[in-house]
Amino acid sequence: MGWLWGSNKDGASGTSGNDPLKDLDPSLRAFLEKESPVKYKTAEAPPSTLTSRSLPPQLASEYAEASTQTSTQQATNSPAAKVPSESAYPDGRYAHIWSTYKRLSDIENATKSDQEKLLDVLNGFKERKAQIGRAALENCAEEQWAISECYRSGKVMDRLRLCHAENQCFERCYNMQARFLKALGYLSNYDRPPEVDEQIQMHADTLYHRMLDQERMVEEAKSAGLPIPTFPSLISPHRQSAVTPVKDHSGKDSSVEQPLPGDLEELKPKVKAQLRERLKGLSAEEREIEEKAMAMEIAAGEIVGKQITELYEETGNAKRLRKDQGKETFADRVGTWFGW
Repeated sequence: MGWLWGSNKDGASGTSGNDPLKDLDPSLRAFLEKESPVKYKTAEAPPSTLTSRSLPPQLASEYAEASTQTSTQQATNSPAAKVPSESAYPDGRYAHIWSTYKRLSDIENATKSDQEKLLDVLNGFKERKAQIGRAALENCAEEQWAISECYRSGKVMDRLRLCHAENQCFERCYNMQARFLKALGYLSNYDRPPEVDEQIQMHADTLYHRMLDQERMVEEAKSAGLPIPTFPSLISPHRQSAVTPVKDHSGKDSSVEQPLPGDLEELKPKVKAQLRERLKGLSAEEREIEEKAMAMEIAAGEIVGKQITELYEETGNAKRLRKDQGKETFADRVGTWFGW
């Protein structure tokens, strides 16, 4: 009945409360320590009285550094550090089961053929272009709503004209939003988190409405007979944008055709002709944005080309390794005949 008074076999009062698993069977105790989410503190020997204060100054820094390295190593080797993020128990439970876990994406990538890897690269680039269209449509939701309202309850003359003004506004919004997204590097990377894509999309919408505000200010200055204001470039804030050229009744730029930027003049003549065709009828601000978008499109195409080149090099190295090991397949021989 001594346990009623808080004493144990050792005669120490209240020390059994520090180790509730002390009197259990060793195998049962090991199982509970492994599976229980609550970790009980066992009775340990009192820590050593050696501290950094009791050491000379030169040894005190070495003692602190060694203690930090030991604690870091223990945290790295703990079961919680070995459990992947997919586990529902980040405290380290069932770490022995998760030690053999492999993600499904890693398994699929390891079993993909060369043709499937090539299709993944090309499909990723196409999907990125499709995402630009979807993001531009999301940013032009107000213009789409204006078209819907025009068809539903607009003026009779507007509906007879098939809401031409609203459709023209939506078309410009969509084209400019797509240009801003390309110019801001929406095509440049395929592995970034969705939060970054959302930030680029919001920034593109901000730049588009800033451009509309600047155009409205220019028109107000023209109507009032005041000097036309100049604004910083939307894409390169350290540069001053050119004065907005006068547009004719068709809305196209009446200024003289300008040469391509220096980084685009090095392209093939056929490609330069296509780029000049895209720049026709654009104002100075729109031309600058379109040039930046074209440069980013070319950079994204270079990234895709580099990925395809690396894929072919990896395939060629694997083929040569199989040939050196005497494990050349029939597909390898056929590819060698046709120069693949």
